[in-house]
Amino acid sequence: MEINAKKQRSSFTGKIGFVLAAAGSAVGLGNIWRFPYLAAKYGGGTFLLIYIILSVTFGFALMIAEIAIGRKTGLSPIGAYEKLNKKYSIVGYLGALVPVIILPYYSVIGGWVTKYFFAFVTGDAGNAANPDYFGNFVSSTGNPLLWFAVFLGITAVVVLLGVEKGIEKVSKIMMPVLIFLSIGIAVYTMFIPGAIDGVLHYITPDFSNMTASKLLLTVVAAMGQLFYSMSLAMGIMITYGSYMKKDVNIESSVHQIEIFDTGVAFLAGLMIIPAVSVYSPDKLGTQAGPGLMFETLPSIFADMPGGAIIGAVFFLLVLFAALTSSISLMETVVSIFQDKFKLNRKFACLVVLLICILLGLPSSLGYGIWDSVKILGMQLLDFFDFISNSVIMPIVAFLTCIFVGFVIKPKAIEEEIELSGKFKYKALFNVMIKYAAPVFLLLILGSSILSAFGIISL
Repeated sequence: MEINAKKQRSSFTGKIGFVLAAAGSAVGLGNIWRFPYLAAKYGGGTFLLIYIILSVTFGFALMIAEIAIGRKTGLSPIGAYEKLNKKYSIVGYLGALVPVIILPYYSVIGGWVTKYFFAFVTGDAGNAANPDYFGNFVSSTGNPLLWFAVFLGITAVVVLLGVEKGIEKVSKIMMPVLIFLSIGIAVYTMFIPGAIDGVLHYITPDFSNMTASKLLLTVVAAMGQLFYSMSLAMGIMITYGSYMKKDVNIESSVHQIEIFDTGVAFLAGLMIIPAVSVYSPDKLGTQAGPGLMFETLPSIFADMPGGAIIGAVFFLLVLFAALTSSISLMETVVSIFQDKFKLNRKFACLVVLLICILLGLPSSLGYGIWDSVKILGMQLLDFFDFISNSVIMPIVAFLTCIFVGFVIKPKAIEEEIELSGKFKYKALFNVMIKYAAPVFLLLILGSSILSAFGIISL
């Protein structure tokens, strides 16, 4: 079999393709099941305002750096850091490890989403609303594995088709549909009788009862959510940047990605917070993740007029959000294998698919026959999520800031950005990447670890 394939690197056809693909990567389950929970918990409009400010400063600087590194080198994370400075190749290896860990367990969760979408479109919404439905599903053996395989298979087919024919084409379909469905459900839930109080709480900043400690917790929570939401320190933006043409303006592209990402997160809040405030007010700001997505919301849809239809549409948009993120994760791993081992796309896809199946089995079975197996007191899926999101990613992002700020220097990034236009926010980028972002990332790392062990609540 011919596996050596050093051909001209694939690329997006233009700015629209790149922005939609990168935005699709950023828009994932975190926007839908974690952002509304944090917004409800930390003062609604207050959290929203702080999140937007951090998005255009902290998030902007990190995303600019990663995309520019990718485009400058034309390589995925390992090769990119090696090319810029071999002494810091460890940062590339750590960055490459993140999607390898995340993709398998994320695909398991994607399988859960696929199962719920199927349940709602086949008229099984009533059973899905049963409090025991989710627990019975994940604790079984065959069912979760089947849906994990279905979700992973869809992801692999898109990646196999390539950057232009697969990722870009799918992103151009899924992202507009996702936005349209989000707006539709948000408008519907805003007009539920009694929902206006939830809407006002969500969009109105209120600093009247804000103490210094509450403000600090809100800022840390917003930083953490933004960091995970924008697909930073996963190697994704470096990989997608390597597919970016030199005449595409990086700075304006990042602004557009931020608008997509923040916009979907905002719409998710409008979809979920008013509905929960009416039908399950005791769950408002107290439940996130699978509990919110697969237990609370199906029961709300059961009580809501037209809930079966709304639930089907909701899980379709969640499925699209999950797929656009899993596609970017798999593409990053495939690109790493192609660059490092000189494999062609088909062979690299097959290798990554097999690795993902093997690594996904523990997460899929971790709530069933392997339920007794725990690491640091966590279920297997929760541990993989913790070690990747709460430990490795902040470390990679911190080292990237040090690398850009003090090793290759911001000028190397600025030169790449200015190939396609003036770098308007150069001064902001310099301050953030050298001084502010490293401090923020240490805060994220510390608070995430403390939160994971129940010492603080985020």
